[in-house]
Amino acid sequence: MSADPYFLKLSEALRSADIHQPCLVLDLERLDANIAIVKSKLAPGLRLRIVDKSLPCVPLLSRIRDAFGADLFMTFHLPISAAVLEKFPAANLLLGKPMPVAGLRRALTEGALADPSARARIVWLIDTDERLASYGALAEELGVDLSFCFEVDVGLHRGGYPNPDALLHALKALASHPRLQCVGIMAYEAHIGHIPGLFGGPARALAKTKIRLQLFATCLAPHQRAILNLGGSSTALLYDGGTGANEISMGSAFVLPTDFDVPSLSALKPAALIATPILKVVDAQVPGLDESSWILQKLGLFPRRGCFLYGGKWMAKPVYPTGMKPNKTMGFSTNQQFMALPDDTQAKPDDYAFLRPTQSEFVLQQFGPIAVFSRGRIVDRWPVLAPS
Repeated sequence: MSADPYFLKLSEALRSADIHQPCLVLDLERLDANIAIVKSKLAPGLRLRIVDKSLPCVPLLSRIRDAFGADLFMTFHLPISAAVLEKFPAANLLLGKPMPVAGLRRALTEGALADPSARARIVWLIDTDERLASYGALAEELGVDLSFCFEVDVGLHRGGYPNPDALLHALKALASHPRLQCVGIMAYEAHIGHIPGLFGGPARALAKTKIRLQLFATCLAPHQRAILNLGGSSTALLYDGGTGANEISMGSAFVLPTDFDVPSLSALKPAALIATPILKVVDAQVPGLDESSWILQKLGLFPRRGCFLYGGKWMAKPVYPTGMKPNKTMGFSTNQQFMALPDDTQAKPDDYAFLRPTQSEFVLQQFGPIAVFSRGRIVDRWPVLAPS
């Protein structure tokens, strides 16, 4: 089995950088190529809103921001929100999920988000009449003005206002809360790519999403349409200029974890990989069945060759050595993960194994500073934002 030149280069770069433990590697050339492709395919008239939870690393966010000239961020976790507001003085943040009112109170009275200049750059999210009332009461109590978007349901059915009539009712109720200012709507439609052909498939779901968003948008007064937000990484490049939206959210696509291996992103390449040393390469045996392992091997239920990795049980899929895969009999381990190998494997101890994250959020924060790979070597270590 021949070795893959790309992973050999990555391995040599890690050795040269003296990295001999699990780490997250970011391929800078692939990242830049992905950025360029997204720029070329993003529909005219749609601004990019960068999803910070999917890229929780300030230098990474900054590289994308600079490439697009974009100061719009979608944020999901208030400690990260505070860090983004601090690092990007011109940033405008839109919450991608509603915060509990007690969490909102704390954010408005403690720490970075209590500062009026920071507060003016964040747009909250309201999904129900009850939350509208509780946010309005809190704003009145604290004597602060808050901008917000209504979350609307365009087919995902994860909450938000279910139809235009419900949104119109909320807009009427808004008159009772003078310290709240509606600046738009936010919709998410990750379901589009998963609709079976029997029910019209993704094309029909996409068309329905556009219509629903436009119906919600018509409920708003002109001064309430600053943000007409739509999309996510798996759907953002499906839209043309006739969506009714004025901005689209993307994050994970720029590093392409496996959950985003979808047709609309087929031109992109994986830019983030987990690298970890192979500690042991073994003639595999089932624990406790030393002399009977051959039976399971004969049945194809257990490998003849395998390895143990430094760490494991990550949200990731193996990509190198070629043919490496987990084994149900051995299960998973966060300490020394067993992986099956092909009979003709050339892997040996102290080689590196590589896995693709299934998602970028959270996974990018598990390994400390990100090892930045460029032109055949590790050129930098980018710090990640703490999850809390």
